[in-house]
Amino acid sequence: MHDASVAFVTPTAAPRWKRWLVFSPLARLVIFVALFIAFSFAVGALVHALGWGGKQAPALDHALVQLLMRAFPALLAYLLLVKLVERRPISELAPRRLLPDGAKGALAGLLLFSAVIGVLYLLGSYHITGTNMDAQWLPALLMVGLGAGIGEEIITRGALFRIVEEGLGTWVALFVSALFFGAAHIANPGATLWSSAAIAIEAGLLFGMLYHVTRSLPICMGLHAAWNFAQGTIYGVPVSGLKADGWLVSTRSGPDWLSGGVFGAEASVIALSLCSLCTLGLLIVALRRGSIVPCRPWQRLLERFRR
Repeated sequence: MHDASVAFVTPTAAPRWKRWLVFSPLARLVIFVALFIAFSFAVGALVHALGWGGKQAPALDHALVQLLMRAFPALLAYLLLVKLVERRPISELAPRRLLPDGAKGALAGLLLFSAVIGVLYLLGSYHITGTNMDAQWLPALLMVGLGAGIGEEIITRGALFRIVEEGLGTWVALFVSALFFGAAHIANPGATLWSSAAIAIEAGLLFGMLYHVTRSLPICMGLHAAWNFAQGTIYGVPVSGLKADGWLVSTRSGPDWLSGGVFGAEASVIALSLCSLCTLGLLIVALRRGSIVPCRPWQRLLERFRR
C-alpha cells in the first residue's frame, strides 16, 4: 500500500537531473528549508520596519505578531513546495478538512491533556490553589496554541516526516521527526535532556503516527494547539517551560519525574505513558491497514539511477 500512503511520486517523464536536484526527498527538504528561512527573514524585516509587536505593544498585538512569524513562513513555504515543485493537490491541508479535522484534533488534545492532569491530581501531584478569570487567554491561544500548532506541525509533520517517509520509510521518518521535535525544545526554559526526550517520545511519535494514519495536518495542528492551550490557559501548568497564565492557579508537588518539574507536565512520566498508549493504538491501526512504508533506500536509489 505504498502509493496510498505517500503524497508525492516522482513523475515518470522527469529527466534524471531533475529527479535528483528537484524531486528527490533531500532536494525537496532543502527547498523547503530555503523557502522557510527566506520568508522568516522577510516577515521579520516587515514586522521590524512597521514597528509591530515592540516591547511596549499590548499583549494581544504581540501575540498576533508571534502568530504571523510562527505560522506564515512555514505555511507559505509549504504551499509553494507542494504547488510549484511537487505539483499536486494539497490533500493533507485541503480547505474542506481544516475545520472538521481541526475540531477533532482540538477535542482529542483537550481530552488527552485533561487525562494527564486527572491522573496527576489522583496521585496527589496536581493542586488547585485558586482561580484567575482575568487570564490572558486570547494571546495564549494565538501564540502558544495556533502559532505553535500551525507552524511546528507544518515543519515537523508536513515537511520533515512526510518527505523522509517517502524516501526512507515510516520507521525512519518517525525517528527523525521525533528526534528533531524533541531537540527543538532543548533551549526552552527549564529544559533538560529528559524533557526533550519525553517530548520526542510522547509528542514526536504521537503526532507522527497521527499524521501517518489520518494524512491530515489540521488534525495534528488542532491536537497540538489544544494540548498547549489546555496545559497553560486552562490548568495553569507551564507550557514546555514557558510561564502559564491560567484560569486555574495550580502547583505541582512530588519528584520531577512525576510532576514534570519547572518544565511542566510534558516532562512527567504520566504524560509520557498516556501519549505512548495513544501512539501504540495508532500504530496498531497502521499495521492492520498495511500502510507502513518500508525502508528500501538502496532499491529506490537504484530505480532513480536506472530511469
